[in-house]
Amino acid sequence: MGFFSSLFNRKKDDKEVVRSMGKLSFLEVDMHNHLLPGIDDGAQTLEDSLELIRGLNTLGFNKYICTPHVMADLYPNTKSTIQAAYTSLEETLQNSKNKAVIFSAAEHMIDEQISPLIDKDNLCVMPGGYVLIEMSYLAESNALFKTIMDIQNLGYKPILAHPERYNYYHYNFDMYKQIKDAGCLLQLNLLSISRYYGTEVKVAALTMLKSGMYDFVGTDLHHKKQLFALQDVVAKYPVRDLLRTCTILNPTLLDHMEGNNSIAVG
Repeated sequence: MGFFSSLFNRKKDDKEVVRSMGKLSFLEVDMHNHLLPGIDDGAQTLEDSLELIRGLNTLGFNKYICTPHVMADLYPNTKSTIQAAYTSLEETLQNSKNKAVIFSAAEHMIDEQISPLIDKDNLCVMPGGYVLIEMSYLAESNALFKTIMDIQNLGYKPILAHPERYNYYHYNFDMYKQIKDAGCLLQLNLLSISRYYGTEVKVAALTMLKSGMYDFVGTDLHHKKQLFALQDVVAKYPVRDLLRTCTILNPTLLDHMEGNNSIAVG
C-alpha cells in the first residue's frame, strides 16, 4: 500500500485519534471551515462533509459556522449557493442522526467582488455580526484597511482569517498590530501551531500567541488529510495552554446562534 493510500485509510482507533478525543471541546464552536459540499475547495460531496464532521465531533466540536470561499475568480459564491449547500447538508445531518449544528456564513476574499457586496450590504455575516475576510497568500491587498473600515461602517465586526499565513507580514510584524489597532479581529488556524504550513508560519503563529493577538480559532478544515493532521496536532500539542495568552471568543458565539442557523438570502 502506498503512502497516500495508507494515509486515507487510517483506522479511527489510531493512537492520535484516541489521544485527541474531546480536547477541543473548550472552544465550543469551529468558526472557520469548508464543510459545505461542492461549492469550493473543501468538501466535494455530502459524504465528504459527513466524514469531516464526524472527525471533528471526536475532537469535541458539535457546532460549526461554515465559511465557504467567496472569491471572484475561483469560487463566486452567493448567499443563494451557500444556502442551497447548507440546506442539503442540514437535511443529511438530520437523516444521519448526527447531532452537529451548522450555521452559514462565508470567508470573503478581499478582491474586486467584495466592494459591491459591501455597497449592497450583502455580505455573508456570521452569528454575532462578524464578517470573515482573507487576502491572497501571494501579495498584500491594498484595500485591507479600507475593507475593514467599510465593514465596520455597516455595523459588523471584521475578522482576518489566518494572518500567520501571510508570508509578506513575517518580516513586518508591526502590520499585525496595525490591523488589530484598526479594530479587526484575528483568527488562528489550529494547524498553524505545527509545521503543516511551514516553519515560518508556525513561528509567526506562536509569536502572535505569545503576544496575545488572537481572538478566534478555527480549523479551516478542507479535506481528510487536514483532518488527520489536526488529530495529530491536538494529540501532540498543548493547545489549550498555548491559547491561554489570548482572549479567545469562540464560546461567546453560542450566545448568538440560537435561531440563526442560516444566512438570509438577499
